Amino acid sequence: MGSRKLAFIPFLLACTAMSRGEVAFAKNVDWSVNNKPELHSDSLDKAVAGLLSKMTLEQKVAQMIQPEIGYLSVEQMRRYGFGSYLNGGNTAPYGLKRADQKTWLKYADEMYEASVDGSIDGSKIPTVWGTDAMHGHSNVFGATLFPHNIGLGATRNPALIAEIGRATAKEVAATGIEWVFAPTVAVVRDDRWGRTYESYSEDPEIVARYAGRMVAGIQGTYNQDYLEGYHRLATAKHFIGDGGTENGIDRGNTVIDERTLRDIHGAGYFSALQAGVQSVMASFNSWNGERVHGHKYLLTDVLKGQMGFEGFVVSDWNAHKFVDGCDLQQCAAAINAGVDVLMVPEHFEAFFHNTVRQVQEGVIPLSRIDDAVGRFLKAKMRWGLFSRPKPSMRVESKHPEWFNAKAHRELAEKAVRQSLVLLKNNGHVLPISPKSRILVAGKGADNIAMQAGGWSVSWQGSENTNADFPHATSIYQGLRQQVVAANGAISLSVDGSYDIKPDVAIVVIGEQPYAEWFGDIKTLDFGQIDNESLAILKRLKAEHIPTVTVFLSGRPLWVNKELNASDAFVAAWLPGSEGQGVADVILADANGSVQHDFSGKLSFSWPRYDNQFTVNRNDKQYEPLFPYGYGLTYKDSITQGAVSEIVSKQTEQVDTDNIPLFVRNLSPDVKWGMLDGSAPLALVDGPSGISPDGYSLSMQSVNLAYQEDARKFVWHSSDKSASAILHFVTPKSAKGVLASRFLELKMRPDVKKDNTFRLQALCSGDICSNSVNSSTLATRLKKGVWNDVSIEIGCHKINSVSKTGLDALRIVTKGLASLAVADVALVKSPKEGSQLFSCP
Repeated sequence: MGSRKLAFIPFLLACTAMSRGEVAFAKNVDWSVNNKPELHSDSLDKAVAGLLSKMTLEQKVAQMIQPEIGYLSVEQMRRYGFGSYLNGGNTAPYGLKRADQKTWLKYADEMYEASVDGSIDGSKIPTVWGTDAMHGHSNVFGATLFPHNIGLGATRNPALIAEIGRATAKEVAATGIEWVFAPTVAVVRDDRWGRTYESYSEDPEIVARYAGRMVAGIQGTYNQDYLEGYHRLATAKHFIGDGGTENGIDRGNTVIDERTLRDIHGAGYFSALQAGVQSVMASFNSWNGERVHGHKYLLTDVLKGQMGFEGFVVSDWNAHKFVDGCDLQQCAAAINAGVDVLMVPEHFEAFFHNTVRQVQEGVIPLSRIDDAVGRFLKAKMRWGLFSRPKPSMRVESKHPEWFNAKAHRELAEKAVRQSLVLLKNNGHVLPISPKSRILVAGKGADNIAMQAGGWSVSWQGSENTNADFPHATSIYQGLRQQVVAANGAISLSVDGSYDIKPDVAIVVIGEQPYAEWFGDIKTLDFGQIDNESLAILKRLKAEHIPTVTVFLSGRPLWVNKELNASDAFVAAWLPGSEGQGVADVILADANGSVQHDFSGKLSFSWPRYDNQFTVNRNDKQYEPLFPYGYGLTYKDSITQGAVSEIVSKQTEQVDTDNIPLFVRNLSPDVKWGMLDGSAPLALVDGPSGISPDGYSLSMQSVNLAYQEDARKFVWHSSDKSASAILHFVTPKSAKGVLASRFLELKMRPDVKKDNTFRLQALCSGDICSNSVNSSTLATRLKKGVWNDVSIEIGCHKINSVSKTGLDALRIVTKGLASLAVADVALVKSPKEGSQLFSCP
């Protein structure tokens, strides 16, 4: 951190968050950053001022808006000339999840050429493409996937971080993309947060040491290769306090004083700015009740003022919607607070026109627009965008061999080796001779999706299979390669069964993939997440088979029972595509010698109790099971005794007046399904699907307030009836459901060309509690906008048990129609202002 030398770190050792009643702005909190590179340039200022003087208001506003490729067409880019665009975690060019490197490059060319076509908008300013390269170029099929940040934190190797940044930049460059939404520099204080694995550590010291190195790896080093060649624009995110929300709730409220906000959650931004980071992403969370996206003090006074940030601030996915006075289609408050580029995935046209109007009406000062656009244009110029040709013709794009390069795979394997943390090794079970008879078991053994986690080819990563990772190696495959080469014997059995008793068992268990807000949990007890893996470990232990557990997780979890049932226990985090890195460490070589010793050290304290959600280094009361910095090596002779398996009696307050069914995501007891008469109800596991006949009805994810928090249904047949159904997948008492009295939802009718549209609530077999016909809906619901709908239930008696089960909601249409649905819940009373459909 230059002359500052992490000067704020000693203070935080004694620093604790203030109680809610004590929270206040601290006086004279100094946010200044020393030893930043000198990015100011008179010639650059002059060039940007000259460009701004020639731009219309419409052209300026277009530079500030960032649509998403799932909703943006080439023609819209040509018409508006948007300054940037992005691909979300579940989107790839032309809708092809498995699009190859050449296809991504082709798409980049098309958008670039449309942006510089001034025939409609009069602008020839090139656009830039932004992507979430979270652990490598992770959204792209076939890319090298490095360990997620939590694993990199355990390596304690800043030089490795810079290498990974450079490798990531090269793979991004090979696809023609200019801008990376990384690194995440959150400091996580509550491990229930679903983005914990995106953080390097619970401790700001590691985050500060890593952030600048990752930025330098992606962007290049100032006065050397800064923003040249394959280097990309980097983004430090999410400013600020995202890892400190109450109860670890994603996008929640961070309640701390200003000095603690700086010293803990600001740590990564100091080193990122000292590396010359060009972009900072604002955070979804609030600070002491005020949304950061609308927080002028933090974004303008602190970040741009005191910290001297000369780059630009980009918003997060639709995050402006949560600022007071804003909605999905307009947000003067965020712009006035200091957001320069607005990530508006779906509603970008309306946002464009509303922003132009707000400037014309004086709601947004033109000076704020000029400052925002000027900041973005300077970043584009620093990167040399105006002098570079279209993506496929750039020097750095002519290296397809950079994509999933052998050197990158070897680097990722090295990172896996260094990230592994050995928590237990009783009797020196490890390392294992590759000449042994080895049983490999567990759900994660041959499951690349589990070892990759979220933000891997798809957003949540939950629907991926091994086929989605064509160049990757599972942990079992990595073990098998070495065992076969040494003439040992190895077998794979997910449930741990075997024909011939093995010498040793390696059981790979852990969390299933998840990403932001889907990943929030309420307990750290792994047994409540997976109650099957412990049975395998106990059975192997009872059969006197030495057992090694390899634990895949995006956070430390309470695994006391699993620890007691294991002879050795390895925290492998989310290692990514190179599973062979695990074999490199836990297997000896053919001669019985150690190949690579364990070197990883915990960057997160490991909980002793299942309700120990916030156990962090330097807490006044600090009683972890394994402390921050813990990690055994093969030289250690430590026998881990049995640990307590007592589970706390956690009580959860259940809101019986509001039972969510599909609010942000599906509740565990319901699934979307489709019925077309050709087959039984087809339930859908992922965010999209098609009816059993393959054409009548389709479902895709769309956005209301969050990413993929709504579903759009399209009926494609003009003469066939089909139904979209929200179905209870577990037995449900109709009497219990009816106690709620109303089914509430948001509905957006998009296209309706017939008169057979029906909305039905709480159905069993052919009987529904209430049914609303199309003529009634047509007169009450506005087309193209979200309508609040409340349907009274209990109008007709239904059976609580039937062969078909219980449906919470049915949408039945014969003909062509299109509508979107979100926020489905059972409630005691209808929302004020909603369209109420009472019992007939």
